Amino acid sequence: MSLSVDLNSDMGEGFGPWSMGNDASLLDIVTSANIACGFHGGDADVMAQTMARAVENGVGIGAHPGLLDLQGFGRRRMQIPHATLGNWVRYQFGAAQAMAKVAGGHVRHLKLHGALATMCGEDAAMARACYEAALSVDPDIIIMVLAATPQETAVRELGCNYAAEIFADRAYNDNATLVDRSLPGAVIHDADHAARRISAMVQAGAIITETGEHIETRIDTICVHGDTAEAVALSRAVRDRLQSEGIAVNRFEGAKG
Repeated sequence: MSLSVDLNSDMGEGFGPWSMGNDASLLDIVTSANIACGFHGGDADVMAQTMARAVENGVGIGAHPGLLDLQGFGRRRMQIPHATLGNWVRYQFGAAQAMAKVAGGHVRHLKLHGALATMCGEDAAMARACYEAALSVDPDIIIMVLAATPQETAVRELGCNYAAEIFADRAYNDNATLVDRSLPGAVIHDADHAARRISAMVQAGAIITETGEHIETRIDTICVHGDTAEAVALSRAVRDRLQSEGIAVNRFEGAKG
């Protein structure tokens, strides 16, 4: 059976006069875009520009809600009641839907950002609170989850549409969580290395950790973070490597949990 996988990137994370990432170039390579909704990065103008380019390129649009933490780029852990987190997700998702509609597209998936995603990758109850909030806005939304973590447990329990994600530019621990960014080797900068390891994971149907352990998982989509200097080179190398080995790169469709 032929393999097919989506390639996504987090983008639209600039703010006012401050740009972040080469979104225009990434949108020529990726098949799905996770677009910031204003809490950790992004603003109305950046969202509008990014979504318009995504529609023009036929790239799937995703809402990328995070913690209300512009200064910390949403990467600082915060202790927030689940009910409030749910409202934060609804608020950001609604903004993304409005901007996508005006751009001539629609939001087809939702992916949590930064520390919110990390915490939900450790706590299924927190993940469920966020996902139930998104589903209350759109029951058909595809939830993008960190593969083989409590995020996936949550969507399976909810029985909703979801896509399982792995990362091209991040190293993995043996419990399928990402190596902390403060540790050496946590972020992968070498494009050829990233492409080789992702090809191996997709063909194995498993996350390959830093110790060489294989964690079997469904793999629907591969992420390259858009805020790194190497993002465009990494995305291109990953896409070229997959296609050279007969693995199609297409937008994911999602499947029920």
